[in-house]
Amino acid sequence: MTDAGDTLLAVFTTVATREDARRIAQALVERGLVACAQLSDIESVYRWDGITQQEPEVRLMLKTCAARYQAVEAALRALHPYELPAIFAIPVSAASADYAAWVTLNSKTG
Repeated sequence: MTDAGDTLLAVFTTVATREDARRIAQALVERGLVACAQLSDIESVYRWDGITQQEPEVRLMLKTCAARYQAVEAALRALHPYELPAIFAIPVSAASADYAAWVTLNSKTG
């Protein structure tokens, strides 16, 4: 990786259903915004409208590069069914060079 725009990111969000997760994952990969999307079933406990909630959700981990973050966030906001979706990114501090190059290449094709 040669510049800050090529820094790998793991972008996370959650949705209520696997169907929504698949729809969002497919759209982001097809648009070339992310190289890969992984879906995991989870259970979330959170506070909403003053009430503690506990619900099953599906977490999406989206693999992209920093240069694409703004476009990924904008697409997630447009595609997401939640009123206030959790959208956040964690920089990847280390990755194999070949894999990092693949993620960078495949998240810049949109």
